[in-house]
Amino acid sequence: MAEDGLDAVIFDWGGTLTRWHDVDFHAESLALAQAVARTPSPDDDHHAWASRLHAAGAAIWGRSRDHQQSSTIADLFEEAGLEHDPELLAAYYEFWEPHTDTDPDVRPVWEELRDLGLRVGVLSNTIWPREWHRGFFERDGVLDLVDGDVYTSEIPWTKPSARAFRAAMEAVGATDPARCVYVGDRLFDDVWGAANAGMRTVHVPHSRIPAEQVGHTEGEPDAVVASLRDLVDVVRGWL
Repeated sequence: MAEDGLDAVIFDWGGTLTRWHDVDFHAESLALAQAVARTPSPDDDHHAWASRLHAAGAAIWGRSRDHQQSSTIADLFEEAGLEHDPELLAAYYEFWEPHTDTDPDVRPVWEELRDLGLRVGVLSNTIWPREWHRGFFERDGVLDLVDGDVYTSEIPWTKPSARAFRAAMEAVGATDPARCVYVGDRLFDDVWGAANAGMRTVHVPHSRIPAEQVGHTEGEPDAVVASLRDLVDVVRGWL
């Protein structure tokens, strides 16, 4: 445990530990449609499936935004009224994989935080399975620095629910939210949510959040950083 007032720094994933990318959601839905379980039918139309999956995605993320209800990829297909074969998700994974590169600053920043005696955690709103996220960290050489990680696909809640943040605290072995910092790119999910959970908050303001994903409130962060490199100085100041 750090002796000077903080125990852990917990990070959002997309747009925080990865660089923000604008995504072609129609192309994403077409890639996702490749996993539809095929049946001999005149209605077998990838574009029609993609449209249903795109609408289902909007419903899934709407439930996250408005009710902090989590979902999985299986829930997405169920919402679309389609069956899927998990073995056929390769095209969807390959579509997203170029957008998953870990920011090069992550390893040195995490090393410095751990040198300060702080634990490093991750809390991500996601429908993807844990093994995908941990695989990205392992590929990019930072998994060994993660003390605890929570992906909302495996718990009932999403950010900004305080219960999601408490799950992340538990994962890193922290008990007092006032001794934890949360770092994220969204003023609703990350900043407002973490502040309501009792954490200090740091905003990384480089993401272009889609309008349909913007929540009802924008939190006021305790600090704003131009890059992850600047985070260590902020944390040192709080120590």
